[in-house]
Amino acid sequence: MIATKAYAAQTKDSDLAPWNFDRREVGPHDVQFDILYCGVCHSDLHQIKDEWGGSLFPMVPGHEIVGRVVAVGSQVSKFSVGDLAGTGCMVDSCRECESCRQGLEQYCLKGNSQTYNGLEQDKKTPTYGGYSNTIVVNEDFVLHVPERLDLAAAAPLLCAGITTYSPLRHWKVGPGHKLAVLGLGGLGHMGVKFGVALGAEVTVLSTSPNKEANAKELGAHNFVVTSDPAQLDKVTGYFDFILDTVSAEHDYGQYLSLLKVDGVHICVGAPPTPAALQAFSLIIGRKSIAGSSIGGIAETQEMLDFCADKGIVSDIEMIDIKDIHQAYDRMVKGDVRYRFVIDMATL
Repeated sequence: MIATKAYAAQTKDSDLAPWNFDRREVGPHDVQFDILYCGVCHSDLHQIKDEWGGSLFPMVPGHEIVGRVVAVGSQVSKFSVGDLAGTGCMVDSCRECESCRQGLEQYCLKGNSQTYNGLEQDKKTPTYGGYSNTIVVNEDFVLHVPERLDLAAAAPLLCAGITTYSPLRHWKVGPGHKLAVLGLGGLGHMGVKFGVALGAEVTVLSTSPNKEANAKELGAHNFVVTSDPAQLDKVTGYFDFILDTVSAEHDYGQYLSLLKVDGVHICVGAPPTPAALQAFSLIIGRKSIAGSSIGGIAETQEMLDFCADKGIVSDIEMIDIKDIHQAYDRMVKGDVRYRFVIDMATL
């Protein structure tokens, strides 16, 4: 077994603290890489506090993981010692169902293995995430991180990046399209970067007027303050797509009115309470409201390569792991531009 250092929550009421555990030995198809940086996702906080239910303890969070390969199994063909590597939100899937056969492991019909707070495919071995010094993952679920990307700033691409890239690619957003990005946080700022890089006209919708300058710095062409009825009136029926990154309660009907005929409102944020929706919001204009998760492994690699070609990374603030709870507090307040990343050398 491989002795591993980590930060873990022992119960939903305890803070993260140092914890040692053993990872499995490197098997024939496994890659071990030492973790250099791990991004901080809002879901880390939700899950250590068991706010979504079903949390498994002890829990080592972290699913935006990048580092350098230190060992490979005897049958590994995709990686060599010294390669940069990354792992996102999942570390395995059944490999056999219709979704997996189509490269949609994120929608595995038998349930994929989440990188943390999950179970391996044996359905009994817990998974532990990236707030740790090393990780062992089957090579099919390890990504090549291009050398020309800033490694720390690339870490959030493994969740925030692919969560916004995947729906834009699925709905073929590109030149000639008018895309609205609702919310300008960890997800939203990546949605803006990808939308612009794909050739769409990008508008940020936000309740915060003071975010306009930030949106324009990221490349957004327009900015609309959603609390201003006059500004909303000007974009009624204007957009082909809305990429909704907001995880707080909000009125979907209000935003559906901003879509053209056949427009699509794509939800990637997950508000904690059920949403009320009038059917006429969809019927009038043949509009759709849809959801999207992360991408499959092949699409995630495509996204990393696209980022390398376009020079896209996340805007980050580096933290020491001892400051993780202060970072969580700031994250809840929206006081970060736009993603915290842990320097794992501080573990």
